[in-house]
Amino acid sequence: MATKKTTKKDVISDYNGYDYKKIFWEDADRKYEDAADRMAIKRLLPKHMESFVDIAGGYGRLANEYLPRADKATLFDYSKTELAQAKEMYGDKIHTKQGDIYNLPFKDGEFTSLMMIRATHHFKDMDKVLKELYRVLRPGGIAVIEVANKKTLPRMVRYWTGKTKISPFDRSVANLADVDKDGFYNYHPKYIEDLFKKTGFKIDKVLSVSNFRSAGLKKVFGTKNLIRMEKGAQKILAPIRFAPSIYYRLEKPGDK
Repeated sequence: MATKKTTKKDVISDYNGYDYKKIFWEDADRKYEDAADRMAIKRLLPKHMESFVDIAGGYGRLANEYLPRADKATLFDYSKTELAQAKEMYGDKIHTKQGDIYNLPFKDGEFTSLMMIRATHHFKDMDKVLKELYRVLRPGGIAVIEVANKKTLPRMVRYWTGKTKISPFDRSVANLADVDKDGFYNYHPKYIEDLFKKTGFKIDKVLSVSNFRSAGLKKVFGTKNLIRMEKGAQKILAPIRFAPSIYYRLEKPGDK
């Protein structure tokens, strides 16, 4: 989730001392969003992984999706609070490592697979983050990365009606200071995809995730029905990058 708050340039949220598990997930009725994330991960992660790391994985919310597939799984985050929660939940099943996302404490090519979910909105310097992810991934390895999408229908409506000056159509990074004073970043799909390619990644698959993320839709349809709708929508809506979360399965070229 979080990483080191070092300079004005590298403004990142710090989740130390914050019960992210209870406050954000359990108390806020995000069962649909959680199910949508799990659905995408099951579709994109390799069936078997020799060495895997969950980057900015917090307390290990999604660990049950990758632990059965990985010979060795590591959970990385800046928050000691969340890593301690993960150890309480999973014990020796998972290795934990604390550190700074911009300087990952791992060797070059240490992992055959990695994922980073619900974290990009914290990172101002995505170029540097992606270079670090590319570095620690072994040639031929797979990375599953979720990106906070700037170009969504609700943001288009807000822009067209004059409620925001942030255009969802241009490729510049959106800093949503109204959401978080320290910065809350959303990315245009074309911008982030160009950045993936510039880093060296090959885009293998794309999914549109959390397509029905709306309190109103939850009231009208109910969580279970939204999850059923999500199953088909993730692939159908992927070509237009519809959802607030876009999932990418990326490959680092080369032989393992």
